[in-house]
Amino acid sequence: MSEAVPNTARSRYADVPRNADWTISQNWASYSKEEHNRWDLLFARQMKLLPTRACDAFLEAQARLELSRSGIPDFVDLSRRLSALTGWNVVAVAGLIPDDAFFEHLANRRFPAAAFIRPEAELDYLEEPDVFHDVFGHVPLLADPAYARFLEAYGSGGRRALRRGQLHNLARLYWYTVEFGLMRIKKGLRIFGAGIMSSPAETLFSLENSSPNRVLFDLERVMRTKYIISDFQQIYFVIESFEQLLHDCDRDFGPLYDRLRDAPDIEAHELIPEDRILARGDLSYFLAKGEAPRAA
Repeated sequence: MSEAVPNTARSRYADVPRNADWTISQNWASYSKEEHNRWDLLFARQMKLLPTRACDAFLEAQARLELSRSGIPDFVDLSRRLSALTGWNVVAVAGLIPDDAFFEHLANRRFPAAAFIRPEAELDYLEEPDVFHDVFGHVPLLADPAYARFLEAYGSGGRRALRRGQLHNLARLYWYTVEFGLMRIKKGLRIFGAGIMSSPAETLFSLENSSPNRVLFDLERVMRTKYIISDFQQIYFVIESFEQLLHDCDRDFGPLYDRLRDAPDIEAHELIPEDRILARGDLSYFLAKGEAPRAA
């Protein structure tokens, strides 16, 4: 994976020694007061929105992991608490790392989290994940046993997808669940994807805007569907539970990959006859922009 042009906070880690697995020292003591305050601002802003919009497992884990403490978490302390629950650890990286290294970490219950925090000028949108996205958005759900097993299995499966040249199919599963997934509970839809969880604008858009389609999760459908990188999603897939997600993905992906080789991709805005539609979007947000966002 290519790395974005470094900002001042990011560049502090650009030349630090890297281990063979791309991990670095977080060097928690090096964070400035301003950087800790920036974390607190981002945290407070999101927690005004999430209590009635995030899934229960996320909110419960935040409390158990003590993420409400002031300042950027120390990965050593955070890993101690997380490991006691599910055996996962958080390891520091300078930024995006190669796919094979990323999968190796996940397969061994290590979550690679960027050490740098976004600059003040990029509070609302950052091209490359930072420590707030990675720790606030991703880490709490690693305390859920079923979700933790799913992400471990995803890491193991990533190496096979690389060998087959079908990483783009598997990446779509990650995108539409780990990053931008929704869950249906008795009270309605809730967020579990980290890309939504760490964004105030997409928190509201994903649940309350009339534009996107919201469709029940189907593994093969998800792995055929392109996605939007630089804007809100045109479709969100909805699971019933982490246990259901783990069950649906607990299979030999070989025959699935074989079918996907011959199956056409589905555009991000498209619905297909087999979809179990919860909300048919009007795409008004995207149409108002006068051009269709490009899908990957």
